[in-house]
Amino acid sequence: MAQVLLITANPKAAEQSFSLSVAKEFLNEYRNENPNDEIVELDLYKMNIPNLDEDVFNAWGKLQAGTSFDQLTATEKEKVSRLSDLVDQFVAADKYIFVTPLWNFGVPPVMKSYIDAVSVAGKTFKYTEQGPVGLLPDKKAVHIQARGGIYSGGPAKDMEFGDRYIRAVLSFFGITDVESVIAEGMAFTPNEAEKIKANAIERAKEVAKNFARPTVNV
Repeated sequence: MAQVLLITANPKAAEQSFSLSVAKEFLNEYRNENPNDEIVELDLYKMNIPNLDEDVFNAWGKLQAGTSFDQLTATEKEKVSRLSDLVDQFVAADKYIFVTPLWNFGVPPVMKSYIDAVSVAGKTFKYTEQGPVGLLPDKKAVHIQARGGIYSGGPAKDMEFGDRYIRAVLSFFGITDVESVIAEGMAFTPNEAEKIKANAIERAKEVAKNFARPTVNV
């Protein structure tokens, strides 16, 4: 049995969100294909995700200098403990489903905070003489993204930093088995919005079938 993290970053209700609607159908298909897997849902907007702020850096500096955890302030203890829990949960999972809208050419801020929380040397990557090496090569991921405009081609093609960012981070962690399910153009052609969503759902169902299979290392 695999553990799957469903990581969503959208404050809207599912019926008001293209990305969450597509993700719902993806999960239904995945459960049909692989009902025994454990799916842990992380709604980032409802979670405590500490930013990498002064408290966190002060705590890390103290710990690196030999200060014991018990000597940290209460706030420092709370934040570094929470960050440690988040990365440990991420590392323990086998598969990841990221669900985001494209906001201002990138991901919502809360997703960036989550990525910061799980980007930890010695946990998700390590430094070597040849450069950084990802520590999660046996994992696989899917990114489900909704874009109001058209970013797969045309003048806005080079302005899409959401899916590209998720893929870059995952590659840095050693995760190269990554699929993207994109619904785009709903705001650009609102009369086609439902058709676009339907096409994205069909694509999501096909990807879900492959995602349900175990990762094969070559």
